[in-house]
Amino acid sequence: MAAVPLGAGAGAPPAPPQLDYPPPGTALVEELDKKLLIQLRDGRKIIGVLRSFDQFANLVLEEAVERIIVGAQYSDIPLGMYLLRGENLVLMGQLDPNHEAPPGMRLVAEPVIREALRAEREEARLRGTMRARFDFLEME
Repeated sequence: MAAVPLGAGAGAPPAPPQLDYPPPGTALVEELDKKLLIQLRDGRKIIGVLRSFDQFANLVLEEAVERIIVGAQYSDIPLGMYLLRGENLVLMGQLDPNHEAPPGMRLVAEPVIREALRAEREEARLRGTMRARFDFLEME
């Protein structure tokens, strides 16, 4: 009687189907050395060149900047080498080098954008307090 290799008999389970997606921990390999825009859970936007990652989607970015956008103005605040924890990532995409700046937006200096951001937050706070004052009217 001929020897039958393990798993090759009549009762052997079928081979698992081949998958069209990368194995765990390697999904970001194609993004290495490319400039990425990453949206964080707290709303911040970080731009940088992906240099390394791990199985938890922790990322190391080189030449990283934080892009702050207020109205039609934006500013890029330099961060240098930056480590992002994977649990904080919401969205990630590659930047087109020819269209890096948002269309119709104006680049301003860091102090200008910080003041605009402070004014925007103060306006939102005032709107919230005004809304709370009129909640008792229960307008529909």
